[in-house]
Amino acid sequence: MKKSPFTLSRRQLLKAGAGLSASGLLYTSALQANTIDTQARIVVVGGGASGMAMANRLATRLRGGTITLIEPRDTHHYQPGWTLVASGVWHPEKTMRPNADFVPQGINWVRQYAAGIDAENRRVDLANGESLEYDYLVVATGLQLNYNLIDGMSSDLVGQHGIGSVYASVEGAARTRQAIKGWIDSGEGKGIFTSAPTAVKCAGAPLKMTFTTLTHLEESGRRDAFDVDFMSPTGGLFSQPWVNDFVKQRFDEQGVNRRHHYRLSAIDPQAKQAEFTFEGDQGSLVVPNDLRSGTANAQGKPTIIADYDFIHVVPPMSAPDFVKQSDLIAQDGPHQGEWLDVDIHTLQHKRYPEVFGIGDVIGAPINKTAASVKAQAPVVEANLLAAIQGKSLTARHDGYTSCPMITGIGKAMLVEFGYEDNYAFMPTFPFIDPKDESWAVWVMKDYMLQPAYYAVLEGQA
Repeated sequence: MKKSPFTLSRRQLLKAGAGLSASGLLYTSALQANTIDTQARIVVVGGGASGMAMANRLATRLRGGTITLIEPRDTHHYQPGWTLVASGVWHPEKTMRPNADFVPQGINWVRQYAAGIDAENRRVDLANGESLEYDYLVVATGLQLNYNLIDGMSSDLVGQHGIGSVYASVEGAARTRQAIKGWIDSGEGKGIFTSAPTAVKCAGAPLKMTFTTLTHLEESGRRDAFDVDFMSPTGGLFSQPWVNDFVKQRFDEQGVNRRHHYRLSAIDPQAKQAEFTFEGDQGSLVVPNDLRSGTANAQGKPTIIADYDFIHVVPPMSAPDFVKQSDLIAQDGPHQGEWLDVDIHTLQHKRYPEVFGIGDVIGAPINKTAASVKAQAPVVEANLLAAIQGKSLTARHDGYTSCPMITGIGKAMLVEFGYEDNYAFMPTFPFIDPKDESWAVWVMKDYMLQPAYYAVLEGQA
């Protein structure tokens, strides 16, 4: 008999909450006490989750030398909460805290944007024209949202003309919620949810936005008056195979039209029309009745035109331009020209051994989540300290990543997996089945993961 989607008891939920600190999230005092002396100049580029975590860990482990954090922003954004903002569950203010709360004492906080990296001369150039030399560099820049690669689209349009995008900013997430609400309040119409042809941060976010919107549509009492399409540029929806199949089946059950091999290539905000380029076998293209053929693009690929009342845009993503323009970018392979060129296990740069990468900027098959940062930070710390001491790099990242996959408001699955065995599940809580939807996992997402995230920033997890 199939399990209920709400299988965890209150006692198990409390155990799960305790497990956030007891089963490995908290950094051990024994490791904190093991410090080394150095005169090295270490520069950390980026003060998001990964950069702030590294600044705190290194400040604890090193005596002497200098640690410089390059981060221009005064406010830290808890981006895993933006889907909850866009879904109408959280207020935007809940996702913001001052960066000063997390910057450790004794380091140099440079409040400038990085503008370039000269890897040959071990130098980071700043937007104000100054430069910083380094002995060791941690690239923790996060990624870049390339809305400009969708003709007619910019982040300024989020919240207007029925356009939403949970990625743009916390303000954009709030405007996305209003755009969804406006569409539903109209009583009918078509909503289109998209995915990107590149790796994206929080790969589950486009799916979560679809599922939470479906909850609002069903609660409106007029679900049949709304058409919902999900346009994927590939044949899949999620990298973990079991979850991919689950989402496909659930979309079919909830009346979502799955359109595969369609990449969002242009948008006409005034006309509320979107152009999609067909990326599949051209001989297999059959234009659905509710879409119409467009003109072929410059590469000869066919396009289709779709009218919409609401559209959720997921932009292509890449490393920031100043990283892409440096010698640190991947020179070949699947990440060529787009992502930082690191060994996916040691997180050391493949050609510049004094450089390490962490977080969304690295070229890896998965790993663009806050949970990935939690798993990567101790690896970068251990291997950077080993490099300083001239030792072999023995710490290895197994690709662990986690997605609390929201499948509707009030229920979610805790999806944890890594590199091995075709992205096999790697559950950390034995009493939580990654294949079960659960109110308890929703509660973890809503209440428990944010404090654990801040512990990562502080170097305590």
